[in-house]
Amino acid sequence: MRSLISICALLCAVINTWAQISRLGENVQYSFSVQGTAGDGDNAPFWFTKNRYGLGTTENFSGLARVAMWRTVETDSLWFWRMGYGVDLASPINSENGYFCIQQAYADIEWKMLRLSLGQKERVPELKNPYLSTGGMTLGMNARPLPQVRLEMPDFWSIPGTKGIFSFKGHIAYGWYTDAKWQKKFNAGTDNIYTNGSMFHSKALFIRLGNRERFPLEVTGGLEMACQFGGTGWNLNQYGGGALAQGINLGGNLWTAFLPGGGDVNDENYANAAGNHVGSWHLRLDWLKRDWNIGIYMEHMFEDHSQMFFQYGWKDMLLGLEVKLPQNPLLSTMVYEYNTTMHQSGPIYHDKTEENPQQISARDEYYNNHIYGSWQMGGFVMGNPLLLSPVYNNYFGHAGNLSPWHNRVRVHHIGLMGNPSEEWSWRMMYTHQLSLGTYMNPVDEPRSANYILLETTYSPKWCHGLSFAASYGHNDGNLLGNSNGAMLTVRFGGWINRTQW
Repeated sequence: MRSLISICALLCAVINTWAQISRLGENVQYSFSVQGTAGDGDNAPFWFTKNRYGLGTTENFSGLARVAMWRTVETDSLWFWRMGYGVDLASPINSENGYFCIQQAYADIEWKMLRLSLGQKERVPELKNPYLSTGGMTLGMNARPLPQVRLEMPDFWSIPGTKGIFSFKGHIAYGWYTDAKWQKKFNAGTDNIYTNGSMFHSKALFIRLGNRERFPLEVTGGLEMACQFGGTGWNLNQYGGGALAQGINLGGNLWTAFLPGGGDVNDENYANAAGNHVGSWHLRLDWLKRDWNIGIYMEHMFEDHSQMFFQYGWKDMLLGLEVKLPQNPLLSTMVYEYNTTMHQSGPIYHDKTEENPQQISARDEYYNNHIYGSWQMGGFVMGNPLLLSPVYNNYFGHAGNLSPWHNRVRVHHIGLMGNPSEEWSWRMMYTHQLSLGTYMNPVDEPRSANYILLETTYSPKWCHGLSFAASYGHNDGNLLGNSNGAMLTVRFGGWINRTQW
């Protein structure tokens, strides 16, 4: 009898799986878009370049053609197993990414609350508005996605027996960098460092307290960590007195990447390197009452261990306020953010010695690393873009250098958006930035900049799936210079073989 039951269960599982696979061609979406940018000045407008998943460019004249096809796992919400996938191809013109790139290529397999995601996929920062925020500090929207294997709980899962008050989500992922050729080309003719074959690891855990159906207050907190490890280092001239003819094995493995212990590669021991670790503490409070959503959030970034806890105080952080207004199409959402990275554990760094055993782990140099260059992918920092990316280093007079030269910054940022009608929507962002350079390379005097983005989108009723977006961008100040630009994006999308679900 048990054997018969087992056979029947197996057959049901096979039939269910086959039925699911046969549905993969249903409810597929597609999108075609073309984009052109024209302007003048020292660099393209900041918000034309940043938080576009590495597809932006500092050039004043550029173009982008993009075609994508995807199927979301939500399509199979009524099924035991849920499957989704996506392919996104991009062809930039006058860009740091060449003339063609696979922007996204992934498959998602979901069972109950768990999802296995394979490939490279654009992801939004945790606990922030992806349209109005400056982005996450550890993992943001600024760089191209990395191919990875990611096991995650994408949505908050309520712990049984807690009446929906306690819930959590998280992920663990391993991947690899694909920009080695770009790094080598960027470093051509210099002795600056670059790596190839390096790996990527990230993990996060977020806990939420509250049940909005019982009480309008929710509290969400968590820890997000990431690491670059392994690979081969080239042109590490500070260790050999000149450019290396042969690369150095940077060490590290899956386990040392998982544990936040250890530090960067040092002069004495390459094999035991744990890699380049970064991370953030998150906290967000949301008040949800009568269609109002008022959120206050904080993100505190740390490099290695120096500011992971409270040893040096939490003086650096991103603070934000998000307000979603009820029944107000003209202005639907407001965001304000204040971000400072001025402290970085202080200006004095000292490795303990026999003469002076006091360890002072200051001068954190956010996103900079003396082996991997910086926390970047293809020239764009993988966190917050206001710690300026290596793509600007030619402009700063540091050609071929992968280090961000402006990571001690103070930022005020405002973002607004609305949907006045079914056909029209708009977005505006204004950012003021002050920079002192870095502790290792301070500027002779404080530098500042203002960045503006004005954008409106028209989606006509007479052609469902068609949209036109017109944008104006502006920079001024003595940080990235002065510039003005216009961007026009035309997009058309729809469904392939849509069914009711």
